Amino acid sequence: MVRYLITRLGQALIVIVLVTVIAFIILHLLPGGAARSALGKEATLEQLAAFNHEMGYDRPWVQQYLMYVQRLLHGDLGYSFQLNQSVTEAIGQRLPKTMVLSLLSTLLAVVVAIPLGVIQAVRRNRWPDYTITSLSLLAYATPIFFMGLMMIILFSQVWPILPPEAPQGFTLAEMLAEPAGLVLPTVTLAIVTIAVYSRYVRSSMVDNLNENYVRTARSKGLSERRVVVLHTLRNGLFPVITLLGMYLPALFSGALVVESLFNFPGMGQLFWQAALKRDFPILLGVTLIISVATVLGALLADLLYAAVDPRVRLRGRTS
Repeated sequence: MVRYLITRLGQALIVIVLVTVIAFIILHLLPGGAARSALGKEATLEQLAAFNHEMGYDRPWVQQYLMYVQRLLHGDLGYSFQLNQSVTEAIGQRLPKTMVLSLLSTLLAVVVAIPLGVIQAVRRNRWPDYTITSLSLLAYATPIFFMGLMMIILFSQVWPILPPEAPQGFTLAEMLAEPAGLVLPTVTLAIVTIAVYSRYVRSSMVDNLNENYVRTARSKGLSERRVVVLHTLRNGLFPVITLLGMYLPALFSGALVVESLFNFPGMGQLFWQAALKRDFPILLGVTLIISVATVLGALLADLLYAAVDPRVRLRGRTS
């Protein structure tokens, strides 16, 4: 177990270092360089040279990379001249809001998807299984922006019971004070996740229902509900645990669309506005944060899997 944890931590550290290298290279491959991106097209050669000297961009690449890593370790992701504030401050204002949206949508997806997957497995190849499978495939194939538009039309226009726009509070507390505005963005972002998770739960449950320990439990006279809930479901959730960590990039890509659609002031909207304005420091900062979070999410999924899988605990490996 200890050897497995050390190996995974080392792999995660290597990937994070590679992420910083890629972000550093992208920074120097920007059209006209970082100086032109920051000062604009009207900047003179003297202004560009002064900026490069001030930021250390005229030094050797190895020295520049070490300076870049040092700034990252101190929480300095650069400065956005478009927003006239540091990238760290801009992301710090938006990140908690996106985290709340992602957490709510993931929680909703897990709460709904697990029962659906269990029903599909227990009633496999019957009409409940076929119905849920069809709806899941339909939800997975529907573009998320179209899903959001349909939500707005149905629940804000046809039946005006929910606001079409997310809360616009400057702080997280102000946004949470308007829970009705979070319903449509959360449900829209969760629908595709529900479709994915329910399919994974179904497949894992079907495999476990055919195992010998299930037959043994039934032969002892245990009720079908006890066999399914206490025995099969516990082992059937292993793939979902791994999927929770690996699904972070998909959540952010969905949040980018959902936040723009519902005018939700989070990381997705910040990234979209930065792309329209060619605000490269914001783009690189958000990309770096999401990349590191993805690596940490995968590491957390592996650690959770190791904690519940006896093969890892006993032998320090997953096979």
